[in-house]
Amino acid sequence: MNVLRLIGRIVFLTCWLALPMQAQQLKFGEDKKFKIVQFTDVHWVYNSADSEEAGERMNEVLDAEKPDLVIYTGDVIFAKPAKEAMQKALEPVIKRNIPFAVTFGNHDDEQDMNRRQLYEFIKGIPGNLTSTVEGISGVTNFILPVKASDGSKDAAVLYVFDSNSYSTLKHIKGYGWVKHDQVQWYIDESKKYTEANGGTPLPALSFFHIPLPEFHEAVKNEGSFMLGTRKEKACSPEINTGLFAAMQEAGDVMGVFVGHDHVNDYAGGYKEWSKLKTLPIGTGNDFAHDLGKQAGDNPFRINEYLRDLPYVYVNGQKQRFLNGIGYGIDGYCCEVGDELRKKSDKPVNYTSIAIKGLLFFFHPTNAR
Repeated sequence: MNVLRLIGRIVFLTCWLALPMQAQQLKFGEDKKFKIVQFTDVHWVYNSADSEEAGERMNEVLDAEKPDLVIYTGDVIFAKPAKEAMQKALEPVIKRNIPFAVTFGNHDDEQDMNRRQLYEFIKGIPGNLTSTVEGISGVTNFILPVKASDGSKDAAVLYVFDSNSYSTLKHIKGYGWVKHDQVQWYIDESKKYTEANGGTPLPALSFFHIPLPEFHEAVKNEGSFMLGTRKEKACSPEINTGLFAAMQEAGDVMGVFVGHDHVNDYAGGYKEWSKLKTLPIGTGNDFAHDLGKQAGDNPFRINEYLRDLPYVYVNGQKQRFLNGIGYGIDGYCCEVGDELRKKSDKPVNYTSIAIKGLLFFFHPTNAR
């Protein structure tokens, strides 16, 4: 059961376990299901027409799915004023009285409020389940237990981590990571739930912003599968603090759901097949288009497409893919930008990278 589910750029994902409202107690329905909608990298800019359009898409998803819980996995806001932007980004769930939780990304605290201030604002909003654990790194580390349908006991657990922002070490460039004290917190809490369940780990999912280094390993592993679109390497941290290993040893976390990589939209696993639904909501969902789906269509099961996938070679690596493969200018810009970040603390000019790339360096790479 210890499978790494890899989620790249997901605007929407419906997850299921037969799952449960905490303070407002999360609980499985009578049908033994619990539906989660994940919104990631909304990048809300107050008074922006683009952000208002994103809000319309979020409204459509929520009306179609009627989830039991919504989780925002970071980079919710992208400009000042932070408070007003956050309020607008959360408005779709607030006005529907849907329980929600937020974990931060690398951009949320780059405006006019730090992580702690944002958390203090969010925790006062009706329906909020976001909390914090004092004494460990990050702010948005918390656990959401989900009760059985009769409310008698915990049936599943959602572990939410603050993956922090950027490296705090001068000799290590790039993005932040879930730190050792956070990993130990998870190990300790997971053990408590397992012991309370008679020694059997409770089914669990985990949510945070920055993907783990294992996302690279899973993609390279010939025994794994990948479904969706991968147009860039996962922008993972340079340091691996062992969170995935801890999850493997604990035996509870069945899926890891992240954001951060805007041009990636894929799921993958080392061992077992995903039991997921996907909803085609954007123009870039090649997989859905290949199956004749359109924006606004009902969610559809993807299990039947996950077996016996053909092997293709991309950049010399043997991988399984279902939909058309391409390496876009957006992926090129991200890779070049990452390399520049490693060499300098100066802001990366992605516009310049794109122009130079299109004129001189970039060549689309297709599967062969």
